[in-house]
Amino acid sequence: MDITTGTLLLIPLVSASTILLFFRQNGKIASCISVAAAGAILLLSLQIIFSESASAESESSDAILDSGVTWLEIVDFKVVADFQIDDPEAKKESKALLFVVSFVGFLIHVFSLGYMADDAGKARYFGGLSIFMFSMLGITLADNLIMIFVFWELVGFSSYMLVAHYFHTKEASDASKKAFIVNRVGDFGFLIGIVLTYWIFGTVNLSELSQLMADYPSRATTGIALALACGFIGKSAQFPLQVWLPDAMAGPTPVSALIHAATMVAAGIYLLARIDFLFTPEAFSLIALLGAAMGLYAGFCALVQRDIKKILAYSTLSQLGYMAAAFGLGLEGVALFHLATHAFFKGLMFLGAGSVIHSCHHEQDIFKMGGLRSRMPLTANTFLIGVLAISGVNFFSGYYSKDAILLGAYNLNFPVFVILYLGAILTAFYMFRLYWIAFCGEPRSKRVSEAVESPSVMTWPLIALAILSAFGGFELLWPKALFAAFHTDLHLVHDMPGHMWMVVLGTFAWVAGALGSRRIYGQVGNIDPLMEKAPALFQLCSSKLFFDEIYNFYVTVIQQRLARILEVLELLFITGLMVRGSAGVAGLFALLGKSFYLGRIHTYAFWFLLGVVGFLAYAAGWFGHF
Repeated sequence: MDITTGTLLLIPLVSASTILLFFRQNGKIASCISVAAAGAILLLSLQIIFSESASAESESSDAILDSGVTWLEIVDFKVVADFQIDDPEAKKESKALLFVVSFVGFLIHVFSLGYMADDAGKARYFGGLSIFMFSMLGITLADNLIMIFVFWELVGFSSYMLVAHYFHTKEASDASKKAFIVNRVGDFGFLIGIVLTYWIFGTVNLSELSQLMADYPSRATTGIALALACGFIGKSAQFPLQVWLPDAMAGPTPVSALIHAATMVAAGIYLLARIDFLFTPEAFSLIALLGAAMGLYAGFCALVQRDIKKILAYSTLSQLGYMAAAFGLGLEGVALFHLATHAFFKGLMFLGAGSVIHSCHHEQDIFKMGGLRSRMPLTANTFLIGVLAISGVNFFSGYYSKDAILLGAYNLNFPVFVILYLGAILTAFYMFRLYWIAFCGEPRSKRVSEAVESPSVMTWPLIALAILSAFGGFELLWPKALFAAFHTDLHLVHDMPGHMWMVVLGTFAWVAGALGSRRIYGQVGNIDPLMEKAPALFQLCSSKLFFDEIYNFYVTVIQQRLARILEVLELLFITGLMVRGSAGVAGLFALLGKSFYLGRIHTYAFWFLLGVVGFLAYAAGWFGHF
């Protein structure tokens, strides 16, 4: 691990430790420390990204494998804590995510200075942000699956900590536990995949695995690939573990922007890109179908949401589905390009939502908003840029990344293209729906009528992200060191036929979505017009296919009853028989005998019925002949 990379990891760790140990009661100093650390991370990340020496160090694979510090060694099993940006191919992916994490993370830290200014738990909040930055940087720079998994779990912990920031409310408390538990389900599959990888290949080092698969491609197995992909399914909230992300909006809005839009959920896509050499064609196809299905499913769910943050949450699920579909089509560079542009425009819209919520005294129901375009012009205009970008309006960043996915799907897997295209129309529809309702018309509540533009510390991050959302799709504006991660696959897509058709279809998608939503939501009150015009569709979308109800039934009915049965069996056989032996058996019979003398009617009735059942069973010959 070189000095620069080590320093990059130490900065947020020292920041978090300093805040949590010395400044837990001083939010002002804690916020300054955390923001300064985020700024230092950005500067150091840019140095790593554009450093010629870093590129030179990455050329020798032998130096890479021997340069780390042994973190764990058990017989022949060895884990090297090596955090440098490793082989040349992984280096491209790592640099792209490193830029996204450090740049967007810094802007969100600055925005938080205004948003959390009067929060009593400000020190705890900024300490949590520093822990998260440390964890995400660890995932970005780690060289092997074990170290990725360690930081993967730290990201889960920091997400739990930040979602539960308003722990005094039941909504935030329940949401944090739900996010933590659901992610552990995916992480369990990820851990199984790591174990299987070591069992089959004898190593978990990504550079070594890449070389092994290049020499022996037939050793790839669908089972290992899908087990490792469970980590992606949990962290990126894909089928069937998508239920935690909308609820996680209970945390502070800047947390939603950083963790649940721009970086943490995108870490799943980054993981897939790092381990793509382990995937078989069957695994690729399954990921593509799951991603396309999520792109459409989340779009329908977003159609009926009233909470501004939950609309953006379902939009995030949909866009992550697009990235997964691109990866499944073998276009990982295109998936990473959409990851980057999505971080810009989705981070912008989440911060825009935070600006609105802050100025509207924490009102989140868009049907109680309206008229914000005249009261908060800068927030409204930058938010509109985000809407145009995600809708794929020509020449905005989303136009280049999302249309590249659609063109690739059109040529490589037409059924996936059809699903993604329907999702694109829905995306434009529900995003313009949000804009028409929240920013146009007249205020529909007193709190909104009193709204004013947010302070400059909250608006200049919006301007920075709006610029990237508008122009982030132009290749010429990207430094070569960053665009290298996207270049090959984007040019592969550009060489595919059907460009003009895709321009026409893409334009039709956003125009249809924008005009259709304007027609329905141009003039609204406090009731969703879709509820009156299409009640069956509204109910179907509101149900979200009953995923939450199914999981609640499993946990409260099946799992709880199974747990009680296992508890009784443990008491009788493990504790009573195996641990206590003959004393336990004697105690059990004593307990049964004692029940005859307790004087409880229901106990006597139980033994009477048991005797009757036994007699009838004997009479029926169930016990045979003695």
